Amino acid sequence: MQSKNFADDPQIQAHRWWILVAVCLFTFMSTLDGSIVNIALPVMSKDLHIPMNQAEWVVSIYLIVICALLLIFGKLGDTRGKIRIFKMGSVLFILGSLLCGFSAGLTFLLVARAIQAIGAAMTMATNNGIITEVFPFSERGRALGMIGSFVALGSIAGPGIGGLILAHLHWGYIFWINVPVGIIAWFIGQRILPKDVTVTHTPIDKTGGSLFAFIMVSLFAGVFMGQEIGFAQPLILGLFVVAIVASVVFVRLELRVADPILALKLFTNKRFSISILCAFLIFVANFFFNVISPFYLENARGLAANYAGYALMTFPIVQVIVAPIAGAVSDKIGPELLTFIGLVLLSISQVGYMLATLQTPLWIFMFFIGLMGLGNGIFMSPNNSIVMSSVPVQNLGIAGGINALARELGMIIGISIATTVLFSAMGHYAGHHVTAYLPAHPEIFIDGMRVAFTVSLAICLVATVITGVRLFHRPAKA
Repeated sequence: MQSKNFADDPQIQAHRWWILVAVCLFTFMSTLDGSIVNIALPVMSKDLHIPMNQAEWVVSIYLIVICALLLIFGKLGDTRGKIRIFKMGSVLFILGSLLCGFSAGLTFLLVARAIQAIGAAMTMATNNGIITEVFPFSERGRALGMIGSFVALGSIAGPGIGGLILAHLHWGYIFWINVPVGIIAWFIGQRILPKDVTVTHTPIDKTGGSLFAFIMVSLFAGVFMGQEIGFAQPLILGLFVVAIVASVVFVRLELRVADPILALKLFTNKRFSISILCAFLIFVANFFFNVISPFYLENARGLAANYAGYALMTFPIVQVIVAPIAGAVSDKIGPELLTFIGLVLLSISQVGYMLATLQTPLWIFMFFIGLMGLGNGIFMSPNNSIVMSSVPVQNLGIAGGINALARELGMIIGISIATTVLFSAMGHYAGHHVTAYLPAHPEIFIDGMRVAFTVSLAICLVATVITGVRLFHRPAKA
């Protein structure tokens, strides 16, 4: 294994903030492309002459491919070099983005989207590891906080940015916007990203990696197809059974392999496992908000799409401002207290959404959107810092991959649970099956929204309690 410390290299330290810029740009774009496409699906469906349920696979395939490949690219980052994998991923992401913009049919678009997702997975799996290696411990929280800011911005800014592009340009530009930004980031990276110095050259667990990818594909194919045709269908139940059986085989295999694709021993570290679990839960809760709030603002309250987009941008703007500050503070006082405070604020924001009605002043609803951004900003960067500082340097890549996987799983599961709970609750109050907003009965949507945000509040409270227990036990372990 090659071993050297980037923190001791004055040339690398002189460029460390530019390295952060390059990494953050790809982090933003790869996260943005998970959410920006949703708003364009009706336009793409019409332009490509395909039904809406087929157009939705443009979103689904991106998320499935990323989840399937994050762990293997995290491991490749550890064994072949995180910066090398990141650079290759950035090229693939730019190429995939270029190809996605052409109206050459659904098959071509899905292949291009898969190429884009492979590149996104390569950059997502290695970004936190690169920053953890490059930045000294005293600045690591602030740097990881910046990555957290761009993740938040990308995950929720998609509808707003996509709406602005679609108002003036062809839908292809929601992908082509990545190309010039990506090329600029790539040139910055080529000039200032150093050569990898932490490379283990251990063999890759190909069987484990393939099995994990199979689990992700079968599980989320079941989730996305189940939303279209119903979860009680034999095909969907079969996919879930296959995923469960494959998961059992995967765990048994990983416990026997010398260098597993998923280092299960990392989860014996309580700081690591608690932080990963809380990150997953909070992304689930965030995507309850992402799914439900546009319905509330546009359908129930009658806001134009652009004004709803401006209101929703309160969340990422607050988080972008707060996250680096929270990271810097965590470098000085430690991250545990900040993660707990952030989760308390997030829980309060869910109460605000839960109590919202058709008469609630919009400025009060926006206050809770801003409070959610504040809570996320205070929570995310210290939590990332705990994750990345609690593993040995040779496992930074796989830790970053697991962290990104928790985020992507949270997004997919959050969307799935939010829509299921919302429409089930609406169906209960309406007295019949509901699969969409009911324009004549906004009060039924409000009832369903209250139930959905009650579930989201419960998820936030679980994370808050877990983190609180860790905080209050911290002195006894010191």
